[in-house]
This record gives sequence, C-alpha cells and structure tokens, in this order.
Amino acid sequence: MKTALCYGDSNVWGAKPMSSWTDGGRYEARQRWPSIMQEALGEDWHVVAEGLPGRTTVHPDPVEGGHMSGLAHLRPCLESHRPLDLLVFMLGTNDFKRRFGLEAEDVAQGVKQLILAAQGLDVFTAEKKRIFVVCPPPIEVVGIFATMFEGADRKSRELAPLLKDVARSCGAGFLDAGAIIRSSPIDGIHLGPEAPVALGRAVAAALPTFLAEAG
Repeated sequence: MKTALCYGDSNVWGAKPMSSWTDGGRYEARQRWPSIMQEALGEDWHVVAEGLPGRTTVHPDPVEGGHMSGLAHLRPCLESHRPLDLLVFMLGTNDFKRRFGLEAEDVAQGVKQLILAAQGLDVFTAEKKRIFVVCPPPIEVVGIFATMFEGADRKSRELAPLLKDVARSCGAGFLDAGAIIRSSPIDGIHLGPEAPVALGRAVAAALPTFLAEAG
C-alpha cells in the first residue's frame, strides 16, 4: 500500500466556516478533502491528513505561537509517517494574516522552503521525492476574519502563478484549488461542505499523470 501525507492548515484539518468566534466545528473525517482523495484513489493508497488550524508555511506566529510554523514541525511529522510515496502541501492562507505583512511572493517562497526541506529528508520510498503542491483558493475578506486578513483578497489572488513557478522549479506537481473551488462566503477562509468533495477528487485525478511523469 502506498502512503500519501497531506500537510496543511485548517482546511486540511477539516474546519467548518465560522460565523462567530464561538464556532469551532469540524467536518467528519469522511467529509474532509484528504478522505475524499483517499476514496478516489482507492484501497491501494493510505492518505494521512496532517492539518493544524493556523499553520503557516515557515513563520512562527507572534500571537498563536511558534509551533504554527509549518517548517518547525515538518521533519518530525514526516519522519513519524515514513516511508512516504507522496507528500502534498496545501499551505499559505495563514501567511496572509495582516500581522505578518507578507506579499504573495513571500508566501510562495515559504512554500519553496518547505519543499526543499522535505527533499532533504530521507523519508520517501523512491529516489525521486514526489511532492505535490496545492495552492489554496483565494481569500474573501468577509465575516469575522475581515480585520485579521485585511488586504488578503488582493494578495492571495496573486499566489497561484507564483506557486506554480515554485513547484515547477523544484520538480513538484501543482494544482490551483482556486480554479476548482471557492472559499466560503461565510468567513472567506474555510471551505463549505461541497468544496472538500470537489477538491479531494481533483487532487486524486491529477495525481496519476504527475506520478507517471515523476517516475
């Protein structure tokens, strides 16, 4: 059986859209997009969902804690699940929080650091280290996160082409989730109930070609 690990934030974890700060709902495991991906790939694959709400690419969060850096937790996470046949990154949304003051170029470079760090680890089954990057859908600055993500609507819409170039330069696969799904109009960050289904199926559909080309 082959193992794929999906490394991301609340949209890998399965957070439901939030209309108030007291909301904290999570989709059932079978409703999250890594589980949909697992179902579409079939029983030959085991998909591990490693999502942490608030996780950034490489930045310790001065409010939520240093453990929010995706780079800080990457090595122990990957080594605990080795050997891996595939690593899927879907990060970048939280980098657009106003407190970080980042542009899309900075976020793309954060993902590049993650790719390079993973490629430097002995955690893959094949000599060719198969990494697939999913660009999160653009952020809608609405609802309870409007102030926290001020300006993120414009910035996040610039990410996909930059991230595509980063993935290509690193030999990774790429999928623009924004071409398939939209963030929920409730909070502009999380995914409505239909989006994980579409995203999980789209990732699974893109993988055979990527894996064949990767060798």
